[in-house]
Amino acid sequence: MTSILIVYHTQTGNTEKMAREVAAGARDIGDVDVVCKKAGEATLGDLLKADGLAVGTPENFGYMSGMVKDFFDRTYYPAQDKVFRKPYVVFISAGNDGTGALKAIERIALGYKFKPVYNPVISRGLITREILAQCRELGGVLAGGCQAGIY
Repeated sequence: MTSILIVYHTQTGNTEKMAREVAAGARDIGDVDVVCKKAGEATLGDLLKADGLAVGTPENFGYMSGMVKDFFDRTYYPAQDKVFRKPYVVFISAGNDGTGALKAIERIALGYKFKPVYNPVISRGLITREILAQCRELGGVLAGGCQAGIY
């Protein structure tokens, strides 16, 4: 069975709405185990077990949330050489443009040697139905590609 880990942080609930849709999209594929955890609760074991990773964050001061950074800090060294080319996607709830948070995640993902597999979803402002549909697609593409062995 394919396993997808969704790690996110939220303060206003917007990123959580996005995470729920990513999870729903992954589940739409069928025969997929979806683990959706707040960044403070996600563990190294969760990361190592997952076939694919979705990272969600609000944009805080032009950067990812501190809790998402904490997840990366806690798992980076112990995950070395164990997550090579693990497929990942990103979703961001931004009050500004989200590019600072995205660039920070992309830099960290390079260190892990994760493989980006789909364009990020960045909500600039309110979470619309269109954004939620994009999140659902994001989850489906990640899970479907993992399940099919494409990634």
